[in-house]
Amino acid sequence: MAHMADYDFDVAVIGGGPGGYVAAIRAGQLGLRAALVEEAELGGICLNWGCIPSKALLKNAEVLSLFHRAEEFGITVDNLQYDFGKAIDRSRGVVRRLTAGVGMLLRKNNVEHVKGRGRLSDAHTVTVEGDDARSFTAANVIVATGARPRPVPGLEVDGDTIIGSREALELRDVPSPVGIVGGGATGVEFAYLYRAYGAEVTIVEMMPRLIPSEDEEMGQQLERAFSIQGIKTLTGSRVTSVEKRDGGAMLSVETPEGARELEVQKVLVAVGVQGNVEGLGLDELGVRIERGFVQVDDRMSTGVPGVYAIGDVTGKLLLAHVAQAQGVLAVETIAGVDSQTLDYRMMPRAVYCQPQVTGFGYSEREANEAGFSVKVGRFPFRANGKSLAAGDSEGMVKVVADGDTGEILGAHMIGAEVTEMLPEIALTNLLEGSVNELGWLVHSHPTLSEAVKEAALDVEGAAIHI
Repeated sequence: MAHMADYDFDVAVIGGGPGGYVAAIRAGQLGLRAALVEEAELGGICLNWGCIPSKALLKNAEVLSLFHRAEEFGITVDNLQYDFGKAIDRSRGVVRRLTAGVGMLLRKNNVEHVKGRGRLSDAHTVTVEGDDARSFTAANVIVATGARPRPVPGLEVDGDTIIGSREALELRDVPSPVGIVGGGATGVEFAYLYRAYGAEVTIVEMMPRLIPSEDEEMGQQLERAFSIQGIKTLTGSRVTSVEKRDGGAMLSVETPEGARELEVQKVLVAVGVQGNVEGLGLDELGVRIERGFVQVDDRMSTGVPGVYAIGDVTGKLLLAHVAQAQGVLAVETIAGVDSQTLDYRMMPRAVYCQPQVTGFGYSEREANEAGFSVKVGRFPFRANGKSLAAGDSEGMVKVVADGDTGEILGAHMIGAEVTEMLPEIALTNLLEGSVNELGWLVHSHPTLSEAVKEAALDVEGAAIHI
């Protein structure tokens, strides 16, 4: 068997998204000779055309929404003006700063950035086409090529009337009315953004509720919150046809109440992705691909010796932080470092509309279906002093626990800034604490996180403030 020294690099990573660049940096930290092959901007979809620019825009929307509520705080605002184009410019500036930072981190950790499109000529040879065209060998290769939107028949993105999130992040004018197909994280975030800027927004979601991968109560509460904001939702519904017209389109939608027509300026499609598996030489190597995603084991190996895959291309759980964790796991496995395998059910999820939604673990329904003796604790933010003082009392914390042992099976939250509050529950779970420890922990007063303590106490009916 050949040793790592027999190759140009110990690790070559194909793809510079959040999984890929983190894997390359971790390899450098561990003293491995690492190369990162990326033809586009570093940071991948997440940093350039996803997580980061969308969050910058959502912050703009929050600020604007606060101005609309100024009277609640005794503040009068006259002649309020806003420029969506400048919000786009701010988001692109944030992206530029972060991509430059990734490049600096690669250099700091002695990772060679090879600019181009990489493919595997064999299990240990990477051929690059593009600016840095060349071939080199690597003892181990990590495929981190991400995913792209899956075409929806009849709703093919044309970049004009029918757009995806990539095109939406470049629009300098807010489309109105706008139809959003898909009520998952991307769909509801754009719905909130566009509504904050005054657009008429309708979400069409096939499942019975918004954010269907989250606990049922979270979806129900979000739909109520959106209704108050003026966002229309058509759940249990599907688009049956699109007729493009000058300056827009007519959507035919089948709803539980019957057929409806929606006249919109633009259609944003936010449903489904497929792995970027083509043109990489994977089939020739015998790498198993199912439903458009690379299949891997719990150490991120494809089963072909020396070939690993991480991130969205695996289809495991399409979240940037999951890709990063997978990247670290793959590299530490290669380096022989003891590394914990990943429990995908317990991975945190986050949705950044307002109110925000976050959760991990079992939903209440899933826990019951799995056969646990389930107890649930809830605490509404309307009973939390900091929430009331801040004027953001919408939402709740929900803890799902094993009624026999007190083990935390899952937690789910909806409300202002809840995406920052989940880790203490996840850490308690990781350290095998129960709702008892979570309920015992003294929290500063007044804080939003007191709702976490109270929800944990409520599992045994011991919440103080409700």
